[in-house]
Amino acid sequence: MQSAASLEDLIRQTIDSRTKPLGSLGRIEALAAQIAAVQRTPSPRMKCCTLTIFAADHGIASAGISAFPQAVTAQMVQNFLAGGAAANVFARVVGVELLVVDAGVVGPPISHPLLLDRRMGPGTSSFLDEAAMTDAQVSRALVAGATIARNCPGDALAFGEMGIGNTASAAVLAHKLTGLPLERLVGRGTGLDDAGLKRKLAVLERACARTPGQLTADRAMAEYGGFEIVMMAGAMCEAAKTRRLVLVDGFIATAAAMLALALTTEIREALVFAHRSAEAGHGVLLDWLKARPLLELEMRLGEGTGALLAWPLVQAAAQIMTDMASFAEAGVSDGSS
Repeated sequence: MQSAASLEDLIRQTIDSRTKPLGSLGRIEALAAQIAAVQRTPSPRMKCCTLTIFAADHGIASAGISAFPQAVTAQMVQNFLAGGAAANVFARVVGVELLVVDAGVVGPPISHPLLLDRRMGPGTSSFLDEAAMTDAQVSRALVAGATIARNCPGDALAFGEMGIGNTASAAVLAHKLTGLPLERLVGRGTGLDDAGLKRKLAVLERACARTPGQLTADRAMAEYGGFEIVMMAGAMCEAAKTRRLVLVDGFIATAAAMLALALTTEIREALVFAHRSAEAGHGVLLDWLKARPLLELEMRLGEGTGALLAWPLVQAAAQIMTDMASFAEAGVSDGSS
């Protein structure tokens, strides 16, 4: 079996032997090396990607922390299924299959042949007053996410979300996992004005006071998690375990990645942070993780839209390893003589 050190050397030699000055492709070279390391080969492939959007509602929305009503979650699920959302448009442009999962949307179950029903319940409880999820729901959501990822086709898997109130959950989860100041993590979400942002922060401060100090990942998920966030964390762990690249979207997906890392630190190699969201807390989380996103487009939509736009870069990075000629193959001098 090839050692990790020898494989790393072979990957580096392969990249450096391509017909270009050393390092001239910048961060694309680092991305190529990451892909090759995840797949354990100097000839990686990135032919197929699937985006899974997990949708669920949050009880904390009843405290008035969002600019939109909870009914929007179910309405957007129908929009995804009809192909009319930004994620659908981007997915079609970049040739990515899109899967929609009902992880726990408020209201009656949605019946649609393209919808994957993995409902944990009609939204979480309000974590202002009690734990958002039971321990059993946390376990079920993690397993459901892992099973979805295991069955998804793709050399890379992208994950998105939809759920009114999920920036609140993501902010509190990040605060409880890292100890970062809550006020740096709480943002405008769906477009709160200044008064709404102030109210949101006050509500979340009260919610955090219910469980003083930092929490383990298991406790954080139960106390403050969302069905879609926990399911996404389980999916990320499984995708990395099966040696697929994980395209991490924005603020909420990064909070899910933090949970996944807390559960299984070994997955870090598989995580590609797609973009830096305009949501206030996302840059804070990326800095804490020492992660450099590929794109910065001032987006804050979610839905996996940033991950979709990063997919062509991932494909291009993989293909310099396999399709780009070496100096020897092209008969080009490498400048060594």
